[in-house]
Amino acid sequence: MAKTLAGIPATTRSPRAALPHRPPWGPILSTGCGTALIALHARAYGAWLIDDAGITFAYARNLTSGEGWVLQPGLPPVEGYSNPTWLALLALGRVLGVFDSGTVFGIPDYVVFPKALALFCCAGVLGFSYVAARALTNRAAWAPFITGAVLAALPSFVMWSFSGLENPLYAFITAAMATLLLRARLAGTLLHWRVAAGSGAVAVLAALTRPDGALLALAFPLLVLCSSRHEPRAAIRAILVFCSSFIVPFGLVVLWRFLHFGLLVPNTAVAKGSVSLGWHQVEGLSALVAYPGWFVVFAFLAGLGVLARHREPRTALPALLIPLTLAVLSYTLLPQDWMSHHRFATPVWTLAAMSTALVVVIGVAEHRGTFRILLVLVSLLAGVLSAPRLYRDATSFRTAPDVPLCSVAERYGRVPDHYADLLGLRNGTLLVPDVGGTTLTSRLHVVDLAGLTDAAIAEHYRRGDMRGLRDHVFDHVRPTIIHAHGHWSRTTGVLDDPRLARDYALVHTDQALAPNQDWVREDVLPGPERLAALRADAQRYIDEIDLRDATAPTRSCGPVLRDGR
Repeated sequence: MAKTLAGIPATTRSPRAALPHRPPWGPILSTGCGTALIALHARAYGAWLIDDAGITFAYARNLTSGEGWVLQPGLPPVEGYSNPTWLALLALGRVLGVFDSGTVFGIPDYVVFPKALALFCCAGVLGFSYVAARALTNRAAWAPFITGAVLAALPSFVMWSFSGLENPLYAFITAAMATLLLRARLAGTLLHWRVAAGSGAVAVLAALTRPDGALLALAFPLLVLCSSRHEPRAAIRAILVFCSSFIVPFGLVVLWRFLHFGLLVPNTAVAKGSVSLGWHQVEGLSALVAYPGWFVVFAFLAGLGVLARHREPRTALPALLIPLTLAVLSYTLLPQDWMSHHRFATPVWTLAAMSTALVVVIGVAEHRGTFRILLVLVSLLAGVLSAPRLYRDATSFRTAPDVPLCSVAERYGRVPDHYADLLGLRNGTLLVPDVGGTTLTSRLHVVDLAGLTDAAIAEHYRRGDMRGLRDHVFDHVRPTIIHAHGHWSRTTGVLDDPRLARDYALVHTDQALAPNQDWVREDVLPGPERLAALRADAQRYIDEIDLRDATAPTRSCGPVLRDGR
């Protein structure tokens, strides 16, 4: 029997060339309907953006304004973002005047542009699902709709894809990688140098979209090793080409990072710490698997088993399952994230949805009668069993979304500026743990208590030196205004440090966030009368913000987010 370059029998090559030509309207309509389902779910979250997205927004603003790779003008360069490709898209939008410039049909473009990018990336994911399915069956037109329906049903995928973060681009790149590998494996061209080089380029994009995306670079070598046991020399050549196309450009980025910032990894990775193995990995994996529902997972695995009975699907499956396994491994190894609903699981949902679409369309194409009925019934039952809990998750998140950018911009950006106005201060420093919306709206120089955008504080987190962190804050930085709350006050001990009570005056406290406190350095206070007026005004101003948060948690906050410089 003839062998291809990938060591796969020629009879298992993709039948795409032999399939009859069909008008493109079916796939286009399917992709449009699937994208519409995702958009309809995303609409439930309104103008909500997560505050961390504001960090990349701020870098895009300053980079395109000529200030350089800084969080704010005048601050030292720090790589406080971990998504260069997403940053590049936002910067391009700002250069073109469609981001961070004004409104689009009355909606702020800092909301419209990232969400439009997200919708485009989601449509791209569905398009890739069609391309992948088209290599296996002439019923592929249904694949985008099925993929879209699965993704639209998962609040985790939708909320984080439309959060302003890089998740949708990461999903798009992951889908592109899986589709490239699947088609190359079916066509027997996996060992071709163009496929190897293209896979390396896609892997570079993944690694520059999220740091853990570098783990997906293992997908091509692993697939080659699984496919080319009888052609070791060709396999080695392909892996070498892949490594060159990945390591050279990615290495140049790392070299530039070291020369510019003095680090081999983003500053965010320093602040968050290294991977630590423990029981929490098992708990995280269990929570991830349980999220769509155990019955859904069992039905998915059973469907893969049925799919593996057919020659071409069996050949294609590793191209999806290897990246999916790496995505699950990446999610499991990452440090525990404070954000809810599995923010780092976007590539897992993407690949699982594409695999589900293949199971359904090939199951329908290759089987008749009873099996088709059983497939439809199992799919409907999986949806019915999971829908109530997923609906509750989406509803609860809509009611109380994670750290809205708008709320942070008002509460931790505009409120401290209001303090400074009442005290007659044009300049000053502000210590705060939420810096996305803050840096977009405050004229004060922000010191990041979380360390993501502050190299000195990130180093204290890396060493676990909270005493050194407090010494840095109170003896070196001496911020004009200090705000801390919840986790950050407990972890750092800033609000319990005796130097706070000695050198600062309490302006506002809110025990709801255990505690949420604002302090002002005493040497900038004109007298006790001004402090009393400041406290009264702060209470009124913050009460207004809290009321807006309670009544419209997914709102935007003005046509533009601008600081007072």
